[in-house]
Amino acid sequence: MQQLWDQISSEAESAGLNCSHQSLRPQTVPDFLQTNMKSSRFLLALLPLLLPVLSAGSDCGPCDPAQCAPLPAEGCATGSIPDPCGCCSVCAAAEGEQCGGRRAAARRCGSGLECVRSKDDKKNKMGICLCKSGYEVCGTDGNSYKSGCALKSASLKAERDGKEPINVQNKGRCATAPIIVTPPGEVYNVSGSQVYLSCEAVGVPTPVLTWKKVLGGRRRMELLPGDRDNLAIQTRGGPEKHEVTGWVLSECVLFQISPLTKEEEGSYECHASNAKGEASAVGAIHLVESIDDIIIKKVTKDDEL
Repeated sequence: MQQLWDQISSEAESAGLNCSHQSLRPQTVPDFLQTNMKSSRFLLALLPLLLPVLSAGSDCGPCDPAQCAPLPAEGCATGSIPDPCGCCSVCAAAEGEQCGGRRAAARRCGSGLECVRSKDDKKNKMGICLCKSGYEVCGTDGNSYKSGCALKSASLKAERDGKEPINVQNKGRCATAPIIVTPPGEVYNVSGSQVYLSCEAVGVPTPVLTWKKVLGGRRRMELLPGDRDNLAIQTRGGPEKHEVTGWVLSECVLFQISPLTKEEEGSYECHASNAKGEASAVGAIHLVESIDDIIIKKVTKDDEL
């Protein structure tokens, strides 16, 4: 029995417990065994976390920094990180590149990225690096970036080129003056039918779009719809973000009290404005008596061009 206590005491001392043969009594044995059991359970819980490190280490030889492959001369798009063996510096996987893998061949994503694996193929250990923040940002360089990761990549490149780093100025696109992306065209209308002009503008913040009728060779403008019963203005957002679309509708239908008249023929200006600036474009409505007149006028116009 004494031999058993000596063995337990020796194990306790090697585990860091300050026990003597005299103080180690039989009633303390259950506590000691309980402590060892807790330690064992703790190690078992850590085992899944330690396995990748241990398995990678099994593929890693002695570390010799002189044998490490040099980083690209132009630098790494998303910075450098230690390899799975903790010996060499390697380029981190960039957004859209493959990541994952096993042991020493594993590839990790750069800062701000996460390795997303396919839910359909669970056996595949490879994934794709995706940005954790999927929203657009405005950089201090005045450019808009699709994500914070794209901005960081541009910032690293700027620093490598000896320029100032780029930081996030605000979420969303950078403020820009309006641009007319689809100007109003020329419309030929047969009396008694419906006609419309459309105009699309883009800018940040989203521009306010208004319509004006050009009077006297653009020397004067009449804000629409005014008191015209047969004209309507419609505006909606889109189709793209920060884009606005507007129409001038001639509500000239059969039996309408106020049909489209000769007075409505002429040029119409689409005007877009926001805090950063303004832009405009002009279209026209032509009234004709018959479809034949539309064909003749269009042919004549094309010949002039």
